[in-house]
Amino acid sequence: MLGDTQGRKIDRYVPDYVVFDLETTGVSCVTDRVIEISAVKVQGKKIVDKFSMLVNPEMKIPFRASQVNHIYDDMVKDAPVFEKALADFDAFIGDMVLVGHNIHTFDMKFIQRDARAYWGKTFANSYIDTLVLARKCLPQLSGYKLTDLAAHYCICSDGAHRALADCGMNQKVFERLGEALKSPAIRKNIKVCPRCGQMLVRRKGKFGEFWGCGGYPGCRYTENV
Repeated sequence: MLGDTQGRKIDRYVPDYVVFDLETTGVSCVTDRVIEISAVKVQGKKIVDKFSMLVNPEMKIPFRASQVNHIYDDMVKDAPVFEKALADFDAFIGDMVLVGHNIHTFDMKFIQRDARAYWGKTFANSYIDTLVLARKCLPQLSGYKLTDLAAHYCICSDGAHRALADCGMNQKVFERLGEALKSPAIRKNIKVCPRCGQMLVRRKGKFGEFWGCGGYPGCRYTENV
């Protein structure tokens, strides 16, 4: 859903959402471009629709990127450019909450950058990063890649690093994290900001410890420990 205000990160489970994932020519949200965008729509915890498009990045795909995602120049030469793909993605997601793995620092930056470039707008959808939730719910893990979480939950990771396969994997992971968030042992260590929905972080100030919103400085909510 395009708007004038960028959507905010929320740190909780919701039953209705869209999981999305990008494959790109590299990791820079300044110079690299999207070559695949996929999404699955979930209602009542079940996938009800899917979206997937290869994208012509209008540049050569670096070999190092193709080694990871197995997308090559000949596969995208007749694909639509990202302006078309992103418009179709916007129509697919509507105003639903977006979910993805590491999207706060990666995927959201790409789609927000290009929405501003194409239309002078940003995606106003709230979004949930499963990497953030996993670190809180599974502190015992040594790694937090999507495939690490899939292995932990015994979820099949076949086809990893292609966008639609990663969406399906992440949907299952998010549902398991949603169950974990119900655990009293986990809930007692997680506090959520009542104003913006992001997790509270324990901090030290002039007068001792306090809980502060993880969304600071955008949200300045605090409460006593």
